Amino acid sequence: MLTKERIAEIRNDLREKTVGIIGDFCLDIYWRADMTRSELSRETPHFPLPVIDEAVSLGAGGNVAANLAALCPKKVVGLSLYGDDWRGMLLLEQAARAGIASDLFIRTQGRFTNAYCKPMKKGVSDVVYEDPRLDFDNYAPIDRATEDAVIANLDRLAELCDVLCVADQFRYGIVTDRVRERIISHAKNGLPVIADSRYHIAKFTDCILKPNEAECWRAVYGDEGYLTASSDELTATADTLARRNRATVFCTLGDKGSYLTKGENGCRTPAVKVAGPLDICGAGDTTLAAFACALAAGASFADAAQLASLASAVTVNKIGVTGTATFKEITEQLT
Repeated sequence: MLTKERIAEIRNDLREKTVGIIGDFCLDIYWRADMTRSELSRETPHFPLPVIDEAVSLGAGGNVAANLAALCPKKVVGLSLYGDDWRGMLLLEQAARAGIASDLFIRTQGRFTNAYCKPMKKGVSDVVYEDPRLDFDNYAPIDRATEDAVIANLDRLAELCDVLCVADQFRYGIVTDRVRERIISHAKNGLPVIADSRYHIAKFTDCILKPNEAECWRAVYGDEGYLTASSDELTATADTLARRNRATVFCTLGDKGSYLTKGENGCRTPAVKVAGPLDICGAGDTTLAAFACALAAGASFADAAQLASLASAVTVNKIGVTGTATFKEITEQLT
């Protein structure tokens, strides 16, 4: 297992490294309403939501970037898209606040800045009820000119960074087929690339892949059979994906830890035991960030997997937020 001394070495080496991320950044916006203050509208037969508090944070690929920044490399450089809207300005503000360089971000015309707005209602009791989410999403691919700009900025990013994270989360996001081909070409040229993709992990070759067990199974077998698959079948699926895609696969297995393989004789890393109320939202983002930062600092795959496990144990104990993990918090997991 990792020692505190080895974690300190990784932290110190990381301070000299630049980490890049290309991905689908979005905003998570929470509107908290106190329904005891609601009064019937004179104009409509409705009780409005009296919002008394608003909280904004980076979501999707933005949360990966925030987790990267929390580990304090020399620099975190992002490449993402944002719309010509108020949410776009807020996204840039949140990125700057988190310490993420946004010089390579691209403003798009006629597209939303992705955002998930969550109305949270509270009444007389302490129970908080979440209304249906309001999603600002895009349902068409980016145009050719935007795609060309993404590829040009990706090439610039590849020259700047020691490791590149890919957070491909939206169906119609920044990673098109052409962008993916350019990402793979940089990986073939020696840049360490760690790809996380909700829908298209099967299309990434010659990279380091970070699927969860469901994404890994779907990449190999489709949607059928996952729910009844055994632990051994899941790890065998990761072996298959690694061989087929000429990749190193770092497959997360929830509370069973993770499995790291280059196609055979893979290595399991157990999950860190956690107690109390848990919130797994964002744990995968933390895992990706810690794993990538460890590799950037020159750590072995095994050490990177263990650091990622410790980091995710930090964020699952942060209730109601996606959360980040610092080196201080990670080290405390060993006490």
